[in-house]
Amino acid sequence: MKSLKSLLCLTAIIGMGCIQSCTTSGEKEITLKFIETSDVHGCYFPYDFIGRKPLDGSLARVSSYVKEQREAFGDNVVLLDNGDILQGQPTAYYYNFIDTVSDHVCAQMLNYLRYDVGNMGNHDVETGHAVYDRWVKQCNFPVLGANVIDTLSGEPYLPPYQVLEREGVKIAVLGMITPSIPSWLPEKLWSGLRFEDMETCARKWVKIIREKENPDVLIGLFHAGPEGNKLDNTIENGSGEVARNVPGFDVIFMGHDHVRRCEKVANVAGDSVLLIDPANMARTVSDVTLKVVKRGDRVVSKSVEGKLADMTTYPVDEDFMSAFKEQYQAVDTFVSRKIGSIDRTISTRDAYFGSSAFIDLIQQLQLDITGADISFCAPLSFNAEIKKGDIYMSDMFNLYKYENMLYVMELSGKEIKNFLEMSYAIWTNQMQSASDHLLLLNEKDNGFGRFKNPSFNFDSAAGIIYTVDVTKPQGEKISIKSLADGRAFDMNKTYRVAVNSYRGNGGGDLLTKGAGIPKAELAKRIVFSTDKDLRYYLMKRIEEVKTLHPVALNQWKFIPEAWTEVAAKRDYLLLFGNK
Repeated sequence: MKSLKSLLCLTAIIGMGCIQSCTTSGEKEITLKFIETSDVHGCYFPYDFIGRKPLDGSLARVSSYVKEQREAFGDNVVLLDNGDILQGQPTAYYYNFIDTVSDHVCAQMLNYLRYDVGNMGNHDVETGHAVYDRWVKQCNFPVLGANVIDTLSGEPYLPPYQVLEREGVKIAVLGMITPSIPSWLPEKLWSGLRFEDMETCARKWVKIIREKENPDVLIGLFHAGPEGNKLDNTIENGSGEVARNVPGFDVIFMGHDHVRRCEKVANVAGDSVLLIDPANMARTVSDVTLKVVKRGDRVVSKSVEGKLADMTTYPVDEDFMSAFKEQYQAVDTFVSRKIGSIDRTISTRDAYFGSSAFIDLIQQLQLDITGADISFCAPLSFNAEIKKGDIYMSDMFNLYKYENMLYVMELSGKEIKNFLEMSYAIWTNQMQSASDHLLLLNEKDNGFGRFKNPSFNFDSAAGIIYTVDVTKPQGEKISIKSLADGRAFDMNKTYRVAVNSYRGNGGGDLLTKGAGIPKAELAKRIVFSTDKDLRYYLMKRIEEVKTLHPVALNQWKFIPEAWTEVAAKRDYLLLFGNK
């Protein structure tokens, strides 16, 4: 029988599915520290150039944290970025599209911080080849993408993995992106590429990595969340399935879904895999401590522990700010440019409860820019506001959050109705009484606030007069009375409809599942596309008209009004309080 002392020395080893005795002579324990940022969305500086106020996250704070960790762990710190870093704040936009001669400030900053590995995100692809190809070349580290395939060669367009070594420990990092990009983005932005299923790709590359590299540690750097969500026969968030079904990973760093997670799951081999996600805007980083015990070249044991570290409490790194002082000033000058004025304050808050001056301003601009018959638009930000007075470039990022292009598509009257039927079905509750919610809500925040579904899919229309009966099921909610100019609306007639490129490529499924248009047919319906992002054309239009006079077009409303008006007031208070 073993002594009590020997039994106390037995240690449960996380990730190995075994038990190991205390370290003996000839064994060496190496502690590795992995730090992951993900979905930074342009939050490089500790300043919100849109709201013109301090920012509680940012790479400037991450820099302080990384310095601290390097003081404690030296070169055993491995710094990773998991994509969606080239879009969001005007800082990214400025170096994506305005100053294209200087080295991209994002590449400069990541190099300054000495990142070891990067990964591509869907919003990085959204910037287009000219931007992300330039950025990748300027980064002093590999930006991975094992499942981003060059259609000509059949090989990965980006390095599939990177091997690092720390104190004799060989680390392999496999990078992948959500494969659902064709569901959201125009092909011109990812021309010459295709995106493989994550699990299929992981099986292939884990086998290659094992045979060719024989690493001591295998890390997944996946720009995807853990939960399925099937889009056009692809799994949008496949990180959890890879963790469970593809043995070999010690840690999988996640991103994309903006939800903080730190949990361990068992894979099919019975081993434990840490799944960790720091959410967005550099408010949090993933901090993983991985201890490896080696005897010679052989790994005796591994243990993994993860936590989410709060960056909002960390000081800004003044050395970082000093290094990028000129870039900060350039962006501040860019967003401070006046482009027009507006004679009233508008907000997306109104958009959930009826015709909204904020949304209808975009609708009217889309109709003016394209000459379309009808326009579709949704609130892209939950609670955006443009204040009465001068409009500056910074306000354009509140008015329109993403770098979508503007399309005109040909849709039949029936397809338009069915599109709206689905939109309002995921937006509104089917009320049974006046005491019910008007909006389709959850009891708790699920990543979309209190909404059950993301509000960027709550499209309303301009150019037609219609009602939405919230007592009816999908298919019976929408009654279209006429076109806005009084002409009859014909279910069998083809109309020209202005939509953003996210929607026009199938994003949100309103055109496919809603209108019933096969995904393969969507491109054939596009009869016009802008060359630049919609925000650019909105800006140019505002410069032309000089002063905006936004009003709610009042071309649609919820019925029965005796129920919906009271329910709207209750739900407004629930979402926004007394403001």
